[in-house]
Parts: sequence; C-alpha cells; structure tokens
Amino acid sequence: MSNEDLYPTRREEDRKRFARLDPVVHARNQERWAGPLGEESLSRYERDGFLWFEGFFSQERMRPFFDELNDMAKDTELTRSDQVITDPDSGDIRSVFAMHEISKRFDELTRDPRILGMVRQLLGGDVYIHQSRINDKFGFQGRGFEWHSDFETWHSEDGMPRMRAVSASIMLTDNNEFNGPLMLIPGSHHYFVPCHGKTPENNWKDSLKSQRVGVPSQENLRDLVSQGGIQAPKGPPGSLLLFECNTLHASNKNLSPWPRSNLFFVYNSVDNGLEQPYGDTEARPHFLANRDKVEALSMHDNLDPL
Repeated sequence: MSNEDLYPTRREEDRKRFARLDPVVHARNQERWAGPLGEESLSRYERDGFLWFEGFFSQERMRPFFDELNDMAKDTELTRSDQVITDPDSGDIRSVFAMHEISKRFDELTRDPRILGMVRQLLGGDVYIHQSRINDKFGFQGRGFEWHSDFETWHSEDGMPRMRAVSASIMLTDNNEFNGPLMLIPGSHHYFVPCHGKTPENNWKDSLKSQRVGVPSQENLRDLVSQGGIQAPKGPPGSLLLFECNTLHASNKNLSPWPRSNLFFVYNSVDNGLEQPYGDTEARPHFLANRDKVEALSMHDNLDPL
C-alpha cells in the first residue's frame, strides 16, 4: 500500500470539503448480501452513515461492564496510566482505552457473531480492532466532545489510509436527551472535511480531554447540517449504534444527574492497516491505534445470554 495522501488535512491553508473517494459499503456484488443486514439497512447506512438498534442486548448483559468501570476507578495503577483519560474539571474517569486488552468480557463482546457479521458485511471482509474504549460522563459534570470525523483524526494522527472502518457503540446506561447523547449529522460521511492548522506533537494528550485541532469549520458544519440535520439516537442500556468512520458526530455536556456510559470498539479492515501518520507527527500510542495485532477477529461462540 502506498503512502499517497488521498485525504489531505491539518494544513495551514484552508481547503474545501470534497466527495469521499471510498465506498460506504465495501462488500461488492453477491457479497453485499452475504450477511445479516438486508438491503433496506444497507441502503440506510449508505445514506445516513449509521444504523441504530434499540435494545440490541439485554440490560442484564450490560450490567457487569458498568461494574468493571467502577472497579477500574479504584485501581490507582491503571488510573495513573496514559490509557485512562480523566475529566479536566472533576478528575473522574472520562475514557479508558484498549478495553479489549484489559477485560476478557469486553474482548468477547467485540467478537459477538451478530455484530461481527454486520461489520464484515459493511467492510467487505475480515476486520481487527483498531481501538476500543469506554466513555463515561458522570452526572452534572461530564464534558462533551466537539464535532469531528474519527477518520480525519485516524488518518492524520494514526496513518489510516482509507475510509474502511466502523465504530460500534453499546449503551451501558440510558442515553437520553438530557445526559449528553451522541449526535450525528446524517449524510456527512459522503464528504471529507479538511481541518485547518498543523497538529501539535503529542496532541492526543490534550485532544482526548478537550479537542481543538481536527474540528471542522462552522461554515462546513452549518452547510452539512442544513442538508442532513442532526440526529441523536436515544435508548436503554444494551442499545447498539454502528456508525461509519467519517460520519461527523459530537456530544454535549451532561447537565443531568444521570450518568452516560458507553462502550466503543472500532473495527478496521485487515486490508486497511495503519501507515505513517499523514499529518507529519509521531504515531500515537498502541492503546489509541493498534499497529501490532492486525489479526482477523474470530467469532466468539461461548456467549452469555443476550
């Protein structure tokens, strides 16, 4: 694979958004239907850039993950490590990365046959875990996340060549209109939106707490929202959101008394392994961008009850 930059960003000069160069659903011909998603779902994913499944898992299946988060908060060695990001205001856990390497239960969930089947269909073949994390917003204090495309960050800071990845987000708690649910701009994944400004060295140490680089211009956001609007899928614990790597998304601060905790794992095609970062920076740590274990995931067939 060459290191040609098909999606230039983080430059000093302003650049206009342009149509993506990659398909949204990568399975071709008969392989397009060789999976659990029907044509209606595939077409909706192509159109909107995400799929929402309310109550995909039972709430009982999710409860142990919330317990694990509470245990992690008591592990001082873990909370002092770089892979745990704390809230800049409260000091509480905001994100824990490489969850599939910490938790056997989480690792098994990434290989759930129902999720993995859909992801392989969308990405057209075998996949591996590029990144995994748990995001937490405590009541009254959890900060939000600025509008951004994950791919823009992964391309410029990690060296992901093409748009051939998908994120799975599973709700551990209720996601409602008050506790900062994820907001997405339907159809925004059809365009690559370059961001202005060179990436500082070790940008990840600040951006994971408060993102300033890699944020689209207000003009681009206004135009894309005028075309597609904003949607914020809401539902109970166990609900699943699959969203395309280039879909613009954000979330507000949690102003409610209720926590908002979600699991995230990012699947990348084994044919889309990371190269040198395209933003002329040092590669980010392994727990943010997996370069070493690019092995096709096998399905886990010894599952807990759904």
